[in-house]
Order: sequence, then structure tokens, then C-alpha cells
Amino acid sequence: MTLAPDTPRTARSGSGRLLPDLVRVLRAHVVRATRRPAPEPEVPPTPESALLRAMCHDMKSPLASLEALLRSLDRAPAQHDELLGLARAQTAHLSSMLRTADASGGAARRAPGGRLLADVVRASVAASGLPSHQLTVGVQDRAADVSVGDARVQRILTNLLENAHRHGDGAPVLLTITCREDRVRLALTQDVAHPERIVQYLRHDAPPVDLTGLGLWSVQRHARDLGGTVVWATSAAGLTLTVQLPDR
Repeated sequence: MTLAPDTPRTARSGSGRLLPDLVRVLRAHVVRATRRPAPEPEVPPTPESALLRAMCHDMKSPLASLEALLRSLDRAPAQHDELLGLARAQTAHLSSMLRTADASGGAARRAPGGRLLADVVRASVAASGLPSHQLTVGVQDRAADVSVGDARVQRILTNLLENAHRHGDGAPVLLTITCREDRVRLALTQDVAHPERIVQYLRHDAPPVDLTGLGLWSVQRHARDLGGTVVWATSAAGLTLTVQLPDR
């Protein structure tokens, strides 16, 4: 039996599409195989993750220097005093960075019970490491009796003082606390060489990539969370940073 002569011509004509169909299938397969999933959008860093990243970045070099200095103490007895002085300086630098990180990070937002603002000021001064001979504090009587129920107020004060300690080149610091109407004002004045470098950290919405400016960025973030503002001005006395918080 012979099938070919009796097969309709139209049925055989479909075989002419075999090659184009095969090319189409192969092309679709290649496209699917080479297609890559779209990269996920980068998630903005949280304040907590930025703080951890900044600490890891900034503490690497001081810790390496401190380790090298301590290893050299026994090998270079003639330079013992000089090496010990450098080691103490590195230790103080690390302690300063830790104070900034601690005052910027995740302590409980509510203070237990309530504390008088005068007590919060004393605690902030002690935590900042700022030498007493460098600091003058003036607290208005009415402001001293304001009750503070949020731990972020102490963080703001500690960060302001710690920043003055780390970046003020030893210049005197004046801290004044006043209360007018329904606002408490925390004002720090210091004659710094480049006030614009300090102010820039108060303008950023995102946390800095290292600990440089983290304390000031934290000040404006905490102030905003508390319903307050941070303003600044320059005068003959120097740069004044003023944090205004609602008395509530």
C-alpha cells in the first residue's frame, strides 16, 4: 500500500514550517535561560544598622594601632613613656567613640518614672567625658524643675557635649538650659574653627557611613522624634546649636 500519492497536498505543506517553528522554540528557550532576575532594591540602612556599621568601620584602625603599641612596649624600653602615652591617647579615642555610639543607640525611650532636667544635665556632663574646666553650665531655675520622662533628652545632651569634646579642639563650651512658655531650650556654644563642617551633619536625613557626625545626626533625629527642632547660629562667641523641645 502506498500512502504518499494519496496524501492531500495541504497536509504535506505544513512540513515547511518545521524549521521556523524550531528556531522560534530555541530562541524562546535561550531568552528564558539568559534572563536574570531583577536586582532587589537596596534597603536604606536603619539607624541601628548604620550605627553598627559605623562602629566596625571606625574602630578598626584605632584598635589595630593600640594592639601594635602594646606589642611594642616590651621591644622598645627606651621609648616606653612615649608608647604608653600614645596607647593612652588611642584608648581615650576609643572610649570617646563608644560614648557617641552609646548615646546614639538603642536605650529604652522612656526613663523610669521621671527625672528632673537638672539631674539629666549632670548625668549627660558626666557621660560625655568633657573636662570640667572646659565647660560652663547655666540652668534656669524654672528649667531645672522640668520633669523629663524620655531617655532621648539625655542622649541629645550627651551627644552635644561629646561632639564638643571630640571636635572642639579644646575650646571652652557654654551650655545653657532655659524654659520659655511651653518650650525647653538646650543651647551649646563653642568657638570652633569650621562651623560649616558641624552644621552639615544636622542637614542629613540619612545616617553617616561612619561615626563622624553620627552624634549630631542623632541629635536632630531624636529632637524630631520628640516634636522638637534644632537650629544654629554663629556670632562673635562662636557657633551655637540650640535644641528646642516641647515641655510636655
